[in-house]
Amino acid sequence: MSLRLYDTSTRTVRTFEPLAEGRVGMYVCGATPQAAPHIGHLRSGVIYDVLARWLRAKGYEVTFVRNVTDVDDKILAVAADSDVPWFAVAEGNQRVFTRGYDLLGCLPPTVEPRATGHVPEMVRLIRRLMENGHAYPAGGDVYFDVASWADRYGALSNQKIENMRSAGDSANEEAKRDPRDFALWKGAKPGEPSWETPWGDGRPGWHLECSAMATRYLGPEFDIHGGGMDLIFPHHENEIAQSRAAGDGFARYWLHNGLLTIDGEKMSKSVGNVVLLPDLLELARPVEVRYYLASAHYRSLLDFTPAALGEAVSAYQRIEGFVTRAAEVVGAGEPAAVVPAAFADAMDDDLGVPQALAVVHETVREGNNALAAGDGDAVARLLADVRAMTGAFGLDPLSEQWSAAPGDDLRPVVDALVRVALEQRQAARARKDYAAADAVRDGLAEAGIVVEDTPHGPRWELKRS
Repeated sequence: MSLRLYDTSTRTVRTFEPLAEGRVGMYVCGATPQAAPHIGHLRSGVIYDVLARWLRAKGYEVTFVRNVTDVDDKILAVAADSDVPWFAVAEGNQRVFTRGYDLLGCLPPTVEPRATGHVPEMVRLIRRLMENGHAYPAGGDVYFDVASWADRYGALSNQKIENMRSAGDSANEEAKRDPRDFALWKGAKPGEPSWETPWGDGRPGWHLECSAMATRYLGPEFDIHGGGMDLIFPHHENEIAQSRAAGDGFARYWLHNGLLTIDGEKMSKSVGNVVLLPDLLELARPVEVRYYLASAHYRSLLDFTPAALGEAVSAYQRIEGFVTRAAEVVGAGEPAAVVPAAFADAMDDDLGVPQALAVVHETVREGNNALAAGDGDAVARLLADVRAMTGAFGLDPLSEQWSAAPGDDLRPVVDALVRVALEQRQAARARKDYAAADAVRDGLAEAGIVVEDTPHGPRWELKRS
């Protein structure tokens, strides 16, 4: 099966055909770092990381661009309220975003451009729009003329222009020709950062930034543009309008991930239900959080509850338990070169992660049966399949990202001490002193060490959350 993806612009699932054979250019709207990332931001990060991994697994060379909007109305508002320089607000929070992506096993993008580093590209884009009659200066600002693009504006979000309200993105609304016109450039205001342009000092509008950065690194036309469903309008609608009005083909496929709610409610600071990554890490390990965020279909709404996270933790630990036991019996080996066909078919069907995970868990069940039967060849084959499939998600328990844990340098010492205790337990059982054997096991459990009796002898591991 060829890869098929749901394209928001056509509202259909389309066969993916890249512009250049064997290569994919993908742009994803990244952070506006006015605050630390909540789990909705991190879900988006994980989703597009899985997409990039799957494209690479299919043999594509992927150029993955994820921007940072490091100058924006929201950042400036936080800076004004906190008396912290705007650039310090953006930089400090962006470091938290990066740390969060890293903790959850997201590979770094090919490039992560910042808006403040691409003002010349934005100025050139404005100039092209003005030359084509699609932008005009007014009151120190520059606006996109929506009426000049009226027959195409609203296609992505499936709206009619006559039903749209004011863009509401300017303090100078009366200067606009039409309230729906949106700001490309905002004139300088006291205390705000500004750059020199032919239309006066100022700073870029939010929508302009992404168009300029996407085409800078991927060219005037590229394959995939991604982001959250909340960005369809006005952000992505405006990106399309300004880029195509300037003469660029821009993105050919538009992917949008579903949003994340908390107990059925939208996250909101005023409600006090914003969940940050440290909150989740009190309940689960980073790899388990990644599994949870990746496990639902990317276009679905994901409602966070501690119970739902707990179910994901248990599901991942079932996979991890098989992989660990199998590796102890037959060795870690290498992931299979090709994933099972049912897994590939699920992933090629609009990134069907839930169906693909069902294949993983069925393989784990077969693997556990093979372990119980002592069928080493089957165990080795199924282990390789599970590692290949989980690797496509960035979830292979034996990968360097997840197999190493804090304190692993002490593992040999702990292992030697536990082995001594287990030998004492085995000796007690041999002399039928079951009370003493149970006491050893209970003592290890109190220390956070779980003992499992297997056909190959006792094995231990640290208790998981």
